[in-house]
Amino acid sequence: MGIWVNDYLPLRNVTSDKTLRNYEASLSLFLEFLEKEKGIKIGTLSAACFETGYIEGWMEWLHVDRNCSASTCNNRMSALRSFLKYVSRNERSLSYLYAEAQAIPLQKTVTTPVEGISRKGLKTLLSVIDQRTKTGRKYLTLFTLIYNCGLRIDEALSIALRDLRLEAEHPSVTVIGKGSKLRTLAILPRTRKLLEAYIKAYHGKTHAETHYLFYSRNTGPTGKSSQTAISKQLRIYAKLAHEICSEVPLDLHCHQLRHACATHLLEDGINIVQLSRFLGHSNLSTTMRYIDVGLQMKTEALTKIDCESTKGIKPKWKDSQSLAEACGLRPNKEPR
Repeated sequence: MGIWVNDYLPLRNVTSDKTLRNYEASLSLFLEFLEKEKGIKIGTLSAACFETGYIEGWMEWLHVDRNCSASTCNNRMSALRSFLKYVSRNERSLSYLYAEAQAIPLQKTVTTPVEGISRKGLKTLLSVIDQRTKTGRKYLTLFTLIYNCGLRIDEALSIALRDLRLEAEHPSVTVIGKGSKLRTLAILPRTRKLLEAYIKAYHGKTHAETHYLFYSRNTGPTGKSSQTAISKQLRIYAKLAHEICSEVPLDLHCHQLRHACATHLLEDGINIVQLSRFLGHSNLSTTMRYIDVGLQMKTEALTKIDCESTKGIKPKWKDSQSLAEACGLRPNKEPR
């Protein structure tokens, strides 16, 4: 299991610290269940321990004994399924374990939309970052780039200097998303200026193209910044901004900047197919679940519907000759 988490997943571009920790935690919880609830020891651990009965018992244990939510249980199951898929690829005789795990139904969940941040809130957030300091300029550049391009945090931190084309007529950046999908995104003029100033301050005139754009102080340009450190700093800025504008969530995280970008593009008229490609989603259904239409858009849409639906429309049922016609059906003409 350790080889799968530490060696196999990073080779498959699963480099998010949070994702790797979740995978490891899920497998550790499954082993804890086997050990404490089923009395399984290292000498008795076998393929049979990963069969349906044990997994279903584990899911119930997570929900009842550990009081995990349905979505958390499903995330744990997803991690275990991924591991069993890896096992089935390497040992064909154990492929039935993955098939059984796939057949176990997930728990029903209520999808809650991501809390967004308004344009006013975003403007306030960026304004509280002290641009007089080198660190402040770094975070202003990073958060602006995430919002400008709708990036996942790992996509932003994985950008190398060679991925940027700031001198081109139309500046852009190429990022590697989930599933190793490449996409090239336009960089707005203001973001370009921030990037040029940041690169000059942090990388100097001579630098290797393979160096990470946003690197860790501990490792230097060869090691990218930690997601944990970035998230911690964002919450500090969010707290300062919240005192000025209540529209800034106190528990703000980087994915909400990506969500804000998507929502604001939707408000500006981009269609859902273009938005899906922009965000790097594999399926359009993912984009449909992901986007929470803003309150302003909802109000405008409902107002438009109300005006159009009540203006100059003649009720059909008043001219109908029968109940069937009033309900949109052709009347029966068969002889009695």
